[in-house]
Amino acid sequence: MATTTSHVPAQPPDSFWRRLSTFLYQRPWLILLLLLGPPLLLLGVVYLGSLITLLINSFFYLDGFTGQIVRSFSLRTYAELFTPANLEIIQRTVSMAAAVTIADSLLAFPVAYFMARFASTRAKTGLYLAVLLPLWSSYLVRVYSWKLILAQEGIVSWFFHFFGIQGVLDALLTLPRIGGTSLSVSPLGIFIVFTYTWLPYMILPIAAALERVPQSVIEASGDLGARPGTTFWRITLPLAFPGVVAGSIFSFSLTLGDFIIPGTLGNSSYYLGQAVLAHQGTSGNLPLAAAFTVIPIVVMLLYLSGAKRLGAFDAL
Repeated sequence: MATTTSHVPAQPPDSFWRRLSTFLYQRPWLILLLLLGPPLLLLGVVYLGSLITLLINSFFYLDGFTGQIVRSFSLRTYAELFTPANLEIIQRTVSMAAAVTIADSLLAFPVAYFMARFASTRAKTGLYLAVLLPLWSSYLVRVYSWKLILAQEGIVSWFFHFFGIQGVLDALLTLPRIGGTSLSVSPLGIFIVFTYTWLPYMILPIAAALERVPQSVIEASGDLGARPGTTFWRITLPLAFPGVVAGSIFSFSLTLGDFIIPGTLGNSSYYLGQAVLAHQGTSGNLPLAAAFTVIPIVVMLLYLSGAKRLGAFDAL
């Protein structure tokens, strides 16, 4: 009687990659370290390291006689921030950031409300594309395009002249704090370009917050007898307000640190970004430039703490 033997095929030896895969599978903490280690190292060395270096330099000072940086701990550089000229720069920048944020929120909310509540799927896609389209072009191209639009020979001046209301524009340009020789060289022109530039960053968070407002809550408000205006003020706006605060984080912080728009459309009045650039480059006063840079950091830390209390990060 013949006997049959079953031959079990020999398993191939484990390859290096299989052993490595098994090793990593048994140690998930190592996978997490390999994934997060490089970006966290880059963040710690490049970003946080530069901020710490900046903070350290702000405690040095510039010797008025030799023009050399004295690398010893001192608060005299921070004392220079409280001179009338530097306080005016700080006040001008913070005021512009607040004005741009308010204007962007007033302009963005109706657009975002229509996108979230009334637009069809196709219209919503087109509106999102229209909001994002300016961000696909060069920032510098958009700024210089606005300089041409707001110039004395630009389309805005032509519009006022065509309709016989040139006197209105001239009256605006004669106002002490917002006027200038033309819109392209005035704080009013800076405000217009800032508002346009950061508007998409306000529309998108508000639209996201409005889309998260449950339709059933709005319908329940109507079923209980509330008018549409009451529903908006009592239900929709409070629930969407974190989106407004989230958008204001972008518009406020970006306005604080920008120096290209004021440098392109502004006059001799400096903003924080221009002051940092001038002290770091032209005058070589690196400690004062570092101290100026600490100001928007402190302002934004206070602003973010308030925004967190209002639930803004839930709408990001």
